Amino acid sequence: MANRGPSYGLSREVQEKIEQKYDAELENKLVDWIILQCAEDIEHPSPGRTHFQKWLMDGTVLCKLINSLYPPGQEPIPKISESKMAFKQMEQISQFLKAAESYGVRTTDIFQTVDLWEGKDMAAVQRTLMALGSVAVTKDDGCYRGEASWFHRKAQQNRRGFSEEQLRQGQNVIGLQMGSNKGASQAGMTGYGMPRQIL
Repeated sequence: MANRGPSYGLSREVQEKIEQKYDAELENKLVDWIILQCAEDIEHPSPGRTHFQKWLMDGTVLCKLINSLYPPGQEPIPKISESKMAFKQMEQISQFLKAAESYGVRTTDIFQTVDLWEGKDMAAVQRTLMALGSVAVTKDDGCYRGEASWFHRKAQQNRRGFSEEQLRQGQNVIGLQMGSNKGASQAGMTGYGMPRQIL
Protein backbone atom coordinates (compact mmCIF):
# COMPACT_ATOMS: atom_id res chain seq x y z
CA MET A 1 0.00 0.00 0.00
CA ALA A 2 1.17 3.50 -0.70
CA ASN A 3 2.30 5.60 2.21
CA ARG A 4 -0.19 8.41 2.08
CA GLY A 5 -1.28 10.59 4.90
CA PRO A 6 -4.91 11.07 5.83
CA SER A 7 -7.04 13.08 3.45
CA TYR A 8 -8.92 16.18 4.52
CA GLY A 9 -11.76 18.35 3.26
CA LEU A 10 -13.36 17.43 -0.03
CA SER A 11 -10.96 14.51 -0.61
CA ARG A 12 -12.03 13.00 2.69
CA GLU A 13 -15.72 13.44 1.89
CA VAL A 14 -15.30 11.76 -1.49
CA GLN A 15 -13.36 8.86 0.08
CA GLU A 16 -16.06 8.39 2.74
CA LYS A 17 -18.75 8.32 0.06
CA ILE A 18 -16.82 5.65 -1.87
CA GLU A 19 -16.34 3.59 1.31
CA GLN A 20 -20.08 3.66 2.02
CA LYS A 21 -20.72 1.72 -1.21
CA TYR A 22 -18.80 -1.30 0.13
CA ASP A 23 -21.11 -4.20 1.02
CA ALA A 24 -19.98 -6.59 3.80
CA GLU A 25 -22.65 -9.21 2.94
CA LEU A 26 -21.55 -9.17 -0.68
CA GLU A 27 -17.97 -9.67 0.49
CA ASN A 28 -18.95 -12.94 2.25
CA LYS A 29 -20.79 -14.18 -0.85
CA LEU A 30 -17.85 -13.34 -3.13
CA VAL A 31 -15.32 -15.00 -0.82
CA ASP A 32 -17.44 -18.17 -0.67
CA TRP A 33 -17.77 -18.22 -4.46
CA ILE A 34 -14.05 -17.62 -5.09
CA ILE A 35 -13.04 -20.44 -2.73
CA LEU A 36 -15.61 -22.80 -4.26
CA GLN A 37 -14.75 -21.77 -7.84
CA CYS A 38 -10.99 -22.16 -7.47
CA ALA A 39 -11.46 -25.63 -5.91
CA GLU A 40 -8.07 -25.29 -4.27
CA ASP A 41 -6.97 -25.03 -0.68
CA ILE A 42 -7.33 -21.26 -0.38
CA GLU A 43 -7.62 -19.96 3.14
CA HIS A 44 -10.72 -18.01 4.10
CA PRO A 45 -9.86 -14.38 4.96
CA SER A 46 -11.10 -12.69 8.12
CA PRO A 47 -14.19 -10.55 7.52
CA GLY A 48 -13.70 -6.88 6.76
CA ARG A 49 -12.65 -4.62 3.93
CA THR A 50 -8.92 -4.53 4.77
CA HIS A 51 -8.69 -8.32 5.11
CA PHE A 52 -10.57 -8.76 1.81
CA GLN A 53 -8.16 -6.32 0.17
CA LYS A 54 -5.05 -8.07 1.56
CA TRP A 55 -6.44 -11.43 0.45
CA LEU A 56 -6.80 -10.26 -3.16
CA MET A 57 -3.93 -7.75 -3.28
CA ASP A 58 -1.14 -10.01 -4.55
CA GLY A 59 -3.28 -11.07 -7.53
CA THR A 60 -2.78 -14.83 -7.12
CA VAL A 61 -6.35 -15.50 -5.96
CA LEU A 62 -7.74 -13.38 -8.82
CA CYS A 63 -5.58 -15.19 -11.41
CA LYS A 64 -6.64 -18.59 -10.04
CA LEU A 65 -10.27 -17.43 -10.22
CA ILE A 66 -10.14 -16.36 -13.88
CA ASN A 67 -8.19 -19.51 -14.84
CA SER A 68 -10.86 -21.69 -13.18
CA LEU A 69 -13.52 -20.22 -15.49
CA TYR A 70 -11.79 -21.72 -18.55
CA PRO A 71 -11.50 -25.40 -19.55
CA PRO A 72 -8.20 -27.09 -18.58
CA GLY A 73 -5.42 -26.18 -21.01
CA GLN A 74 -7.07 -22.93 -22.13
CA GLU A 75 -6.26 -20.79 -19.08
CA PRO A 76 -5.50 -17.15 -20.01
CA ILE A 77 -2.79 -16.75 -17.32
CA PRO A 78 -0.43 -19.71 -17.66
CA LYS A 79 2.02 -18.74 -14.92
CA ILE A 80 0.89 -17.36 -11.57
CA SER A 81 3.70 -15.87 -9.52
CA GLU A 82 3.77 -16.00 -5.71
CA SER A 83 6.23 -13.10 -5.64
CA LYS A 84 6.11 -10.53 -2.83
CA MET A 85 7.47 -7.79 -5.08
CA ALA A 86 4.97 -4.96 -5.53
CA PHE A 87 5.33 -4.55 -9.30
CA LYS A 88 4.86 -8.31 -9.86
CA GLN A 89 1.69 -8.30 -7.78
CA MET A 90 0.33 -5.27 -9.63
CA GLU A 91 1.20 -6.93 -12.92
CA GLN A 92 -0.85 -9.99 -11.92
CA ILE A 93 -3.83 -7.77 -11.07
CA SER A 94 -3.49 -6.19 -14.53
CA GLN A 95 -3.36 -9.65 -16.13
CA PHE A 96 -6.56 -10.59 -14.30
CA LEU A 97 -8.28 -7.41 -15.50
CA LYS A 98 -7.23 -8.03 -19.10
CA ALA A 99 -8.39 -11.66 -18.91
CA ALA A 100 -11.71 -10.61 -17.33
CA GLU A 101 -12.33 -8.16 -20.16
CA SER A 102 -11.60 -10.80 -22.81
CA TYR A 103 -13.88 -13.22 -20.89
CA GLY A 104 -16.79 -10.82 -21.43
CA VAL A 105 -16.83 -8.34 -18.53
CA ARG A 106 -17.60 -4.85 -19.84
CA THR A 107 -14.85 -2.24 -19.58
CA THR A 108 -17.12 -0.01 -17.48
CA ASP A 109 -17.44 -2.79 -14.87
CA ILE A 110 -13.68 -3.28 -14.46
CA PHE A 111 -11.82 -1.66 -11.56
CA GLN A 112 -8.44 0.05 -11.82
CA THR A 113 -5.37 -1.69 -10.38
CA VAL A 114 -4.88 1.04 -7.76
CA ASP A 115 -8.48 0.59 -6.54
CA LEU A 116 -7.42 -2.79 -5.17
CA TRP A 117 -3.73 -2.19 -4.54
CA GLU A 118 -4.20 0.98 -2.49
CA GLY A 119 -7.67 0.04 -1.24
CA LYS A 120 -9.14 3.22 -2.70
CA ASP A 121 -12.35 1.71 -4.07
CA MET A 122 -13.05 -1.83 -2.86
CA ALA A 123 -16.69 -1.44 -3.94
CA ALA A 124 -15.42 -1.26 -7.54
CA VAL A 125 -13.53 -4.53 -6.94
CA GLN A 126 -16.79 -6.08 -5.72
CA ARG A 127 -18.63 -4.81 -8.81
CA THR A 128 -16.02 -6.38 -11.11
CA LEU A 129 -16.26 -9.73 -9.33
CA MET A 130 -20.07 -9.60 -9.48
CA ALA A 131 -19.93 -8.83 -13.21
CA LEU A 132 -17.48 -11.71 -13.71
CA GLY A 133 -19.83 -14.08 -11.86
CA SER A 134 -22.77 -12.89 -13.95
CA VAL A 135 -20.90 -13.51 -17.20
CA ALA A 136 -19.86 -16.97 -15.95
CA VAL A 137 -23.46 -17.89 -15.07
CA THR A 138 -24.69 -16.56 -18.41
CA LYS A 139 -22.12 -18.50 -20.46
CA ASP A 140 -23.26 -21.77 -18.84
CA ASP A 141 -20.29 -23.64 -20.31
CA GLY A 142 -19.81 -26.00 -17.38
CA CYS A 143 -16.85 -24.15 -15.86
CA TYR A 144 -18.89 -22.16 -13.31
CA ARG A 145 -19.03 -23.71 -9.85
CA GLY A 146 -21.53 -22.40 -7.37
CA GLU A 147 -25.20 -21.67 -7.14
CA ALA A 148 -26.78 -20.02 -10.16
CA SER A 149 -28.81 -17.79 -7.83
CA TRP A 150 -25.65 -16.05 -6.55
CA PHE A 151 -25.38 -13.92 -9.71
CA HIS A 152 -27.82 -12.41 -12.17
CA ARG A 153 -28.02 -14.02 -15.57
CA LYS A 154 -27.34 -11.40 -18.26
CA ALA A 155 -29.85 -10.91 -21.06
CA GLN A 156 -29.02 -12.73 -24.27
CA GLN A 157 -29.47 -11.44 -27.78
CA ASN A 158 -32.70 -12.75 -29.30
CA ARG A 159 -32.73 -11.86 -32.99
CA ARG A 160 -35.92 -12.50 -34.90
CA GLY A 161 -36.20 -13.06 -38.62
CA PHE A 162 -39.30 -12.07 -40.57
CA SER A 163 -40.22 -13.05 -44.09
CA GLU A 164 -41.06 -10.41 -46.69
CA GLU A 165 -44.74 -11.33 -46.48
CA GLN A 166 -44.79 -10.88 -42.69
CA LEU A 167 -43.17 -7.48 -43.08
CA ARG A 168 -45.77 -6.45 -45.69
CA GLN A 169 -48.61 -7.56 -43.41
CA GLY A 170 -47.14 -5.47 -40.63
CA GLN A 171 -47.39 -2.35 -42.75
CA ASN A 172 -51.19 -2.70 -42.88
CA VAL A 173 -51.59 -2.73 -39.10
CA ILE A 174 -52.17 0.55 -37.32
CA GLY A 175 -49.99 0.63 -34.25
CA LEU A 176 -51.70 1.41 -30.96
CA GLN A 177 -49.24 4.22 -30.37
CA MET A 178 -50.94 6.11 -33.18
CA GLY A 179 -54.39 5.62 -31.64
CA SER A 180 -57.25 3.50 -32.84
CA ASN A 181 -59.77 3.97 -35.63
CA LYS A 182 -62.34 1.63 -34.10
CA GLY A 183 -65.76 3.22 -33.73
CA ALA A 184 -64.87 6.09 -36.05
CA SER A 185 -67.61 6.88 -38.54
CA GLN A 186 -69.10 9.89 -40.27
CA ALA A 187 -72.68 9.11 -39.25
CA GLY A 188 -74.56 12.20 -38.14
CA MET A 189 -72.13 14.63 -39.72
CA THR A 190 -73.53 17.50 -41.75
CA GLY A 191 -72.00 18.76 -44.90
CA TYR A 192 -69.24 21.28 -44.67
CA GLY A 193 -70.18 24.91 -45.05
CA MET A 194 -73.66 24.61 -43.61
CA PRO A 195 -74.53 27.08 -40.86
CA ARG A 196 -74.59 25.84 -37.32
CA GLN A 197 -78.12 25.15 -36.11
CA ILE A 198 -78.81 26.84 -32.79
CA LEU A 199 -82.07 25.79 -31.26
